[in-house]
Amino acid sequence: MDRREIQAKGAQLQKAVAAKEPSSNIIAILNDLKTGIKPTEELLRATLIGKIVNKVKGIQGIDPSVSQLASEIIHRWRTTVNEQKVASGTSTPANGAKVNGNASAPSSKPSTPTPKAASPPSGIDPAKRTWKLDKVDMEVLPDKARNNCIGLLYDGLVQNTTFPAADVLAKATAIENAVFELPGADKSSTSQTYKVKIRSLYQNLRNKSNPGLRISVMRGKAPFTPYELVRLDADKLKSAEQQEEDQRLAKENMANAMVAQEERSVSTSLECGKCHEKKVSYTQAQTRSADEPMTTFCECLNCGNRWKFS
Repeated sequence: MDRREIQAKGAQLQKAVAAKEPSSNIIAILNDLKTGIKPTEELLRATLIGKIVNKVKGIQGIDPSVSQLASEIIHRWRTTVNEQKVASGTSTPANGAKVNGNASAPSSKPSTPTPKAASPPSGIDPAKRTWKLDKVDMEVLPDKARNNCIGLLYDGLVQNTTFPAADVLAKATAIENAVFELPGADKSSTSQTYKVKIRSLYQNLRNKSNPGLRISVMRGKAPFTPYELVRLDADKLKSAEQQEEDQRLAKENMANAMVAQEERSVSTSLECGKCHEKKVSYTQAQTRSADEPMTTFCECLNCGNRWKFS
């Protein structure tokens, strides 16, 4: 997009938000901005598009999926601008580059490149990638527990992929926020709902037999946007092959359950050594050589006690 198109999209976004249009319309505009803009600091300042998108995520009562997408876009633009500054040798501290249209305040501290901006480090086996090996700064939020969970999700998403670290971090952060906002999570990283969902997502994303899930989540297409992903049950996260296998096993177990059980005789002469009732069912089987007596397997119908004798 050129500047004029970006400004037009910005005006369209403001109008859609003000008119409280359906979330799908707003998301479509945001996705156009996400895919159509190659951000530079100069472009973002000139069009003020960052400021417009930044306001969307802070609107009270807006659809969480809209807010999360806006957050992803802002994070990606900020990271890209930081990368450009690092490459040009004019880097500022990680929080110094603003994409919301406002100039960053000058700092007397030495400039340092941000580790979040790294692409997949060369020489690292994709199968062994983690946020630590990617040298990603996980101080995303003031809550250490939530940052740890973002790290878990990052490790799940990044396994066996070559996605840029900045994109993976943005996605992991958006997913964690969606879990945090779940009904029942009470916006607390100590709630059981939050812990169980984070653990389930991590285990499914790390599943080596289901690489398609990681790709789908990173691409963010329905039903794998952060908002939708955290509301799917564990079965929906399985690969098509695993779902077919589960169905096959369920049918097999059902068939086995319907097989007629071996008929057991009931004796009133055998006595249970535990409750001394004479209501005992039994079966006999040749468990030893043919010249040995058969083994009798008994079960008391009164107390459930089981024993055998030959």
